[in-house]
Amino acid sequence: MKNREGLQPITQESTPTLIAAQLRAHISDGSLASGSQLVEMDIAGALGVSRGPVREAIQRLTQEGLLVSIRNRGVFVAEISDADIRDIYEARTAVEKAAAGLLVDAGPLAAGQALLSKVQDMEAARARNDSEAMSEADIAFHEKLVAMASSPRLSRMHGTLLTETRMCLNRLEGRYQDESVRVAEHRQIAESLRDGDRELLMQRLDAHKDDALARLLTEKPAVADTLSA
Repeated sequence: MKNREGLQPITQESTPTLIAAQLRAHISDGSLASGSQLVEMDIAGALGVSRGPVREAIQRLTQEGLLVSIRNRGVFVAEISDADIRDIYEARTAVEKAAAGLLVDAGPLAAGQALLSKVQDMEAARARNDSEAMSEADIAFHEKLVAMASSPRLSRMHGTLLTETRMCLNRLEGRYQDESVRVAEHRQIAESLRDGDRELLMQRLDAHKDDALARLLTEKPAVADTLSA
């Protein structure tokens, strides 16, 4: 085979990496809720592996901040405080602004169009009134933004922040009386990237962060209030 262009090396992930990915996914979707205790023996039994790789996976997630180890008590899924939420969104936005800057420099048109396709997914979820699909499309938008910058380090940092963001998004349910506002914010970000308007792009990323924080850090409106608005 003379033409080897386009071939990518095959990587075989280790057992601890695969276990960590499963645990991370369960933390992300709420199957392992904040405060839940993780027991090595139970996890090893469920996965059919020894406790060694489970212990290593738990150590990785502890280093990422998704789990906390409490002496003489065990390991638990981290609780997210208001201060944590603010820190997560500030850090995530900093990573996304760095990625966005790289995309503007590299040629923003295709990147902006790719993000607009993600906005269409959000709009479709809104039309179906599917809150779970909306959250997934929201995450996919931000994941795509950073992935297109082709920076392994930005992507690595962003991956952990997105897992924590998923935990926060559970609190966003019911805080948008009209999900079209959420869709519009993402569309504006994509359009400013497509147009190569660096200053407006950064402003819109900050505004998106500030709006999310305002909704997350206030009391969830009562059902009666939502219906009467």
